Amino acid sequence: MDAIKIFAPATIANVSCGFDVLGLCLDAVGDEMIISKTAEKGVKISKIVGQNLPLETENNVAGVAVLALLEKYGEVDCGFDIEIYKKIKPGSGIGSSAASSAGAVYGVNKLLGEPFTLSELIPFAMEGERLASGNAHADNVAPALLGGFTLVRSYDPLDVIKLHSPSELYATVIHPKIEIKTADSRAVLKDTVSLKQTVTQLGNLGGLISGLYSEDYNLIGRSLQDVIVEPLRSVLIPNFDKVKEFAKEAGALGGSISGSGPSIFALSKGKETAEKVAIAMAKAYENLDIEFDTYVSKLNPEGNKIID
Repeated sequence: MDAIKIFAPATIANVSCGFDVLGLCLDAVGDEMIISKTAEKGVKISKIVGQNLPLETENNVAGVAVLALLEKYGEVDCGFDIEIYKKIKPGSGIGSSAASSAGAVYGVNKLLGEPFTLSELIPFAMEGERLASGNAHADNVAPALLGGFTLVRSYDPLDVIKLHSPSELYATVIHPKIEIKTADSRAVLKDTVSLKQTVTQLGNLGGLISGLYSEDYNLIGRSLQDVIVEPLRSVLIPNFDKVKEFAKEAGALGGSISGSGPSIFALSKGKETAEKVAIAMAKAYENLDIEFDTYVSKLNPEGNKIID
């Protein structure tokens, strides 16, 4: 195999009560990448379509992630050319940098004959996230690589667990086209939380994971509550409370901020309900001068995919 074309999926991080540890993979939105072997050694980003992002390998998240992989792999008798067709807007809160980072290492690993497992690719993709945000987090790249729901149990040492994904669970995402800088979304967070908040959050996290495995949709809905981060970050997103309220009224199990925002997600049982939720969420923005996109997606159980 000398070239590969892949679908690099969008992801939702935090998933309400799972700040920095939970993530899920989407199926309806993502980037496309073409990765080819070249006679000339090294890693080259030859084309980026859809967004104005750096082509320099050391300044591009995909390039940095592949360099990390090759450093671990050792000597290779070829180089790699990467074309990126961006369909996930950077800063949207649905894992734009993670899609490029995870997709690049997935593709190069395939071309090398798969010397690394999907789990072993996570640290390489995390280096792309380090370049993008200053923090090598895994809650977006892990579901992009493993598919479905993932839990980062530990960062030191890295321990990522793939969780069960109920077959009827759908995600609805609304992306208001406003910019929220990662620095601003981090700045509103507090260094300490109360014992009461911690107990509540741990109960919700445990309940959500239990609900995933038992496919108890009511339990999933009751557990989608974030008492630590959402109250602080939601003030940065116009009409957040109204979007969440409308989604629940339309039948959503629950929802919250996707990643650090500005996107807002809701989870529903079944595609029909998820589509009704999309209409309801959009109504919360109809009187505001803010453009937005909406996505309805089943959960993607496999992550990156080879496409024709």
